Amino acid sequence: MPVPFTTDATFADDVLASPTPVLVDFTAPWCQPCKMMAPVIENLAVEQAARMTVIALDVDENPVTTDRYHVMGMPTLGLFIGGELVTTVVGGRPGYAVMQALEPYLPSAVS
Repeated sequence: MPVPFTTDATFADDVLASPTPVLVDFTAPWCQPCKMMAPVIENLAVEQAARMTVIALDVDENPVTTDRYHVMGMPTLGLFIGGELVTTVVGGRPGYAVMQALEPYLPSAVS
């Protein structure tokens, strides 16, 4: 299942105002490492749905948000909690490595 997209116009509502943590996948259609990460991102969206929302942002179509968060390379994953960027993961990584980076910031898993 593809991850939904946000835009410069909807970022504040979709991400910054979210009551739950949001993982933003800063991506582009031409980015080969992003394409390789897509299945990892989709799996995280499903597996971690109780702990965070996962959403994507096309960096080419949304330069304001991309510049605001100083995204220089892709893929870049940004974890937002309470409207603040709390951590980033840059570059292609397996799911377990992404989760290892995010785990300290996420609420405990619900049993």
